[in-house]
Amino acid sequence: METSGPGVSRHIRTVKRRRWGRLRQQWKLLGLFEIDQQHEFYSLTCMMKEGLCAAVQNTIDNPLPLSEDDYTLEVTQIHKDFRMETYAGPVFASLRRSLGMTEKEYQQSLSSEGSYLQFISNSKSKADFFLTNDKRFFLKTQSKREVRFLLSNLRIYMEHLEKYPHSLLVKFLGEKKEYFIVMQSVFYPDDRITARYDIKGCEVSRWTDPAPEGSQIIVVLKDLNFEGQFIQLDHQRPWLLRQVEIDSAFLQTLNVLDYSLLLAHQPLHQDELTQSLSFTTLITSVNATSSPTHAQNRRLLPNFKNPLHVIDGPDQRYFIGIIDIFTVYGFKKRLEHLWKRLRHPRQTFSTVSPPAYCHRLCQWVQDHTK
Repeated sequence: METSGPGVSRHIRTVKRRRWGRLRQQWKLLGLFEIDQQHEFYSLTCMMKEGLCAAVQNTIDNPLPLSEDDYTLEVTQIHKDFRMETYAGPVFASLRRSLGMTEKEYQQSLSSEGSYLQFISNSKSKADFFLTNDKRFFLKTQSKREVRFLLSNLRIYMEHLEKYPHSLLVKFLGEKKEYFIVMQSVFYPDDRITARYDIKGCEVSRWTDPAPEGSQIIVVLKDLNFEGQFIQLDHQRPWLLRQVEIDSAFLQTLNVLDYSLLLAHQPLHQDELTQSLSFTTLITSVNATSSPTHAQNRRLLPNFKNPLHVIDGPDQRYFIGIIDIFTVYGFKKRLEHLWKRLRHPRQTFSTVSPPAYCHRLCQWVQDHTK
C-alpha cells in the first residue's frame, strides 16, 4: 500500500512513532490499545480499512471459479491518497469459502466503524500487529522477502489445507502491500482466556515475567512458564499429536524453522461440560464428494466460534495454532546456529535445522499432553 506525499507523511509518522515509542518505554505497556485519531497508525489503518473493503468487494462482484492464473494475479486499486495491490485475491477468497466464511462477513469485520486495535507484545519481532475491532482477524506487517515466500509456496500451502482441512496452521486470508497479511486470530473469542503461551520447544530466552496479579496487561508466556503443566485432552490427544506432526513435517519440506505453537486455555462452563460435539458442523464442512482419506483427515469440531483452533478437554477449552512460518533455514540462520551452539553448549535454542526443529516441537507436544 502506498500513500501520496511520501516525504511529509513519512516525517509525521516518524514523529508520532518516536512519541508513541517513548510512552511505551515509559509505561512498559503490553496488550491491546485502540488506534484512535492520536495514534501513530491511525492514518495507516484507515487506509487499510478502505483498501480491504474495496478489495473484498471486488471478489463479491466477480465470484469466478478459481483458475491457474489466480495464483499469480495482482490487482491494483487506486484510492484518493494511496493505492493498494492485492496478490492472489481469488485464491484467498476460495480459502475463506472453504472455512465457511462469507465475503460479506469478512468485509464487515475488516471495515467496521470500530477502530482497529494495536497488539503490543513481548515478542522480539519487529512487525506491527493489529486486530480488527471484533478481535476476529489479525493483521501483521511483513517483509517483502516473507511475502514472496508465502506467494511462492501458496499452491502447496493450499493443497496442504485441502488435504488436512483441520490443520493447525494459521489461515492466511489475504495479502496486500505495505506489506501486510490478514489471518484468523487463533485466540478468538478471547473474553474468557486465562493464559496464553508461545511455544517453540526450547529453553534459551523462553521465559517471560508474568503480568502482575490483577493486572489487565496481556502477556504471552513461553515454554519455561508452562513447565509442570499439561494440555489435558484425553481422547482428543491422538488427533492433536498426529496433526502437529503432519503440519510440522509440511513446514520441514518448506525448509522453515522458528515457528511457534500458540496455546491458550480457559475453563469450561458447566453447560459446556455436558455439551456434545456438533455433528452439524462436521457434516456441513465435509463435501459429499470427499474421498475416504480426505474424511479421515478431519475431526469432530466443537460447536463454537473459531472451531478449527479450538479443542475441548475434560475441564479446559484450548486454543491451539501454528504461526510464524516464514523463517527459512538459509545461510544467516546456519551461522546463527553455529554461534548459539558455542554460546549455549548445554541448552536448547530455537535456531536448529528444520528436521531437528520439527522433531523437537512434536516431542514437546508429546511430553506436555495427557
